[in-house]
Amino acid sequence: MSAIGALIGLALAIFMIFRKVSPVYSLMAGALIGGLAGGADLMSTVSMMTSGVNDVVPAVVRILAAGVLSGVLIETGAAETISYTIVNRLGTRHVFLSIALATMLLTATGVFIDVAVITVAPIALVLSRRLGIPVPAMLVMMVGGGKCGNIISPNPNTIIAAENFGADLYSVMMCNIGAAILGLLFTVYVIGRLFRKRSTGTAVAGEHEKKDIPGFLAAVTGPVVTVILLALRPIAGITVDPLVALPAGGLVGLIAMGKMKNTLSSISSGLGKMTPVAVLLVATGTIAGVIKSSELSAYILQGLNGMHVSEILLAPLAGILMSAATASTTAGAAVASSSFAPAILSSGVTPTWGAAMVNAGSTVVDHLPHGSFFHATGGAAELNIKDRIRLIPYESAIGFILALLSTLSYIILSHLL
Repeated sequence: MSAIGALIGLALAIFMIFRKVSPVYSLMAGALIGGLAGGADLMSTVSMMTSGVNDVVPAVVRILAAGVLSGVLIETGAAETISYTIVNRLGTRHVFLSIALATMLLTATGVFIDVAVITVAPIALVLSRRLGIPVPAMLVMMVGGGKCGNIISPNPNTIIAAENFGADLYSVMMCNIGAAILGLLFTVYVIGRLFRKRSTGTAVAGEHEKKDIPGFLAAVTGPVVTVILLALRPIAGITVDPLVALPAGGLVGLIAMGKMKNTLSSISSGLGKMTPVAVLLVATGTIAGVIKSSELSAYILQGLNGMHVSEILLAPLAGILMSAATASTTAGAAVASSSFAPAILSSGVTPTWGAAMVNAGSTVVDHLPHGSFFHATGGAAELNIKDRIRLIPYESAIGFILALLSTLSYIILSHLL
């Protein structure tokens, strides 16, 4: 199938998303039109679409299982405990660091980045009023911290990238740990300095509004257990699939917090949050199947060679382009890893690092206005559209640094080893 057809389909999907058509139907329509425009007949196009869906089904199942851990963290108040503890321990002297770190750790434990921002936002708004810190600055800290956590988390974007590259999830998460830490420092001490911060007091975030909340150690038990289970494969050669490790961590967390009565509500809440993501991934599978069957990846590789650019850059570039098209880290990572994994692997990049670099690249421009993340985070910080748009360059800079650091980490380690 011609590359032109794939580009037409992708452009149509982007146009429809910009026109506020459901991303699910936009991607499916783009896949169908792209296949036909590329020279395939109707039956062949449908076959390419279903083939792409088949590729993402294993990841979809694991993402639905991840809903147990995410639901437990949100419904039991564990996410709030983690964020309040960090902010209160660091205090207002390091307010930017505390806000960014709290959002980073919440996202790293498996909470959706938009949910993490919404969870931390009430604390950030209180501190903004008490200390005279501009609200936009607080939102950039939350988004930046969330992006850092997202590249080392068992969230859908990491799961789908690891699955499509055939890589171990824990290893993909650990590849970007250095980039995440340095990205956090860049967010706080470089981007943070671009905003005027006037601290006029020594207030702390205050106490929880909920009465029945878990302690910090109990709150982090679930995520810690999940990470330990996932780490058994590279450390001890014992494979615990994310399909088991993620729900197991959630259930252990419920026991540790004494919240077994919240089991059903947590599972239902987690499933409710993951279902839209799962449906979106099915739709991304359709257009990824069409792109994979086209000559697009071959032409991109030729273009990189013609510009004397290393083929290694295909991984982060694929993540950047696809996340820009879909305004979603998850959808961007899904389309990029499904469509370009064979080409990335053929260039000599290992499956683990291919997934890690695609994942990091998918954070660069996932916050554009045609996506839900832009609006959800703006609403959480009570910003109007105009003020929210002004923050896009800062968010993009943070995402770019994460992608750059991930790529440099691979280049340095590959030369050393």
